[in-house]
Amino acid sequence: MTTPKTDGPTVSPLAPASFPELPKIDGVRFAAGAVGIKKANRVDVMLAEIAPGSSIAGVFTRSATRSAAVLDCQAKLAGLSGDEGFAIVPPEAGFAIVVNSGNANTFTGKRGVTDVDLIAAAAASALDLPASHVFTSSTGVIGEPLPATKITDALPKIAASLDASATEPAARAIMTTDTFPKGAVTTLDLDGTPVTIMGFAKGSGMIAPDMATMLGYIFTDAAIAPAALQAMLSACNVQSFNAVTVDSDTSTSDTVLMAATGLAGNAPLTAPHEGFQAALLTVMQDLAHQIVRDGEGATKFVEVRVSGADSDEDATRVARSIANSPLVKTAIAGEDPNWGRIVMAVGKSGAKADRDLLTIRFGDILVAENGWVAESYTEDAGAAYMKQQELLVDVDLGVGDGAATVWTCDLTHGYIQINADYRS
Repeated sequence: MTTPKTDGPTVSPLAPASFPELPKIDGVRFAAGAVGIKKANRVDVMLAEIAPGSSIAGVFTRSATRSAAVLDCQAKLAGLSGDEGFAIVPPEAGFAIVVNSGNANTFTGKRGVTDVDLIAAAAASALDLPASHVFTSSTGVIGEPLPATKITDALPKIAASLDASATEPAARAIMTTDTFPKGAVTTLDLDGTPVTIMGFAKGSGMIAPDMATMLGYIFTDAAIAPAALQAMLSACNVQSFNAVTVDSDTSTSDTVLMAATGLAGNAPLTAPHEGFQAALLTVMQDLAHQIVRDGEGATKFVEVRVSGADSDEDATRVARSIANSPLVKTAIAGEDPNWGRIVMAVGKSGAKADRDLLTIRFGDILVAENGWVAESYTEDAGAAYMKQQELLVDVDLGVGDGAATVWTCDLTHGYIQINADYRS
């Protein structure tokens, strides 16, 4: 294969300074290749090989039009345990993950199913695995047939280049409109044994909470029973990938897969572990925040924090209403402290609210309270705050103890341009 190019669009102004140095995870190797699905000489296929004895878990989009790859992953996890979403007994064989960008293999009928089977079979052959242990993901344009043979023909050569340190090429291979690859890592002492959790993800547009809203792959060398791994992944998902939104649109291909190789040597976790789950949440929130920071056309990273709601569910409803409002997001893009749009978004959310109990803050600035603008608030203070790249919109409903946090970005002309030209 030709040498892949990794240049792309102008990097988001909210991007981290560099891709993090992701350490090797014992029992996991990666490779990437350019097979011509996305553009000539651009990396567009990622392969991960996971050691025998590993546990695997996943969460997936709840879209009614989810892709053939998502349906296949769900069926395979169910087949490992007889219970959808759980792999109860670590298999003797290892696993593989194959991801392509440039084509979502969604709304492609029976051919889409056949193409998933072809890719799984080719990876299984290249790595000497059962096809039932190969998980695939596809991301890109919807409704166009996937040129699967480009992937299957290239997989033997891609597999020959597997390397435990090839995480950045793998992260780049899954990008679509992303302007930078997204990685995160943390370490912890697990009852006397040092373990590592690391992962990478892609996402920039078609991002809204309804499971994962993107593609993400997380790996750890900890020994964890599959049911415990699934429980912790699902719990952390609620406060990370399921708490971000760029444009309120949920993808047909959303997938997060996590593997635990068990090679760190810790006593296996058979139930959720508070310390490990906290560390996992750190990695998943880091990746989720990077997705927002790479929101198509984004110039502002916005945390929407809601408290005092009648319930946590109501708080989430209000936070998402604010975070998804085009009027709120365009005001933020224009650096306009138009707090009336926050009031509007609260009111339309369907959550219990009382105008005269509502409090709104921009960061530490008290904007409105008791049904009216705060006496201490000045428009100049609000306008100055809105010039920052990182913003906090804090709303207290004053009717209960419910709370939630959602992260979003602004809505700019750049978003329109990117999506108007997406298929050209």
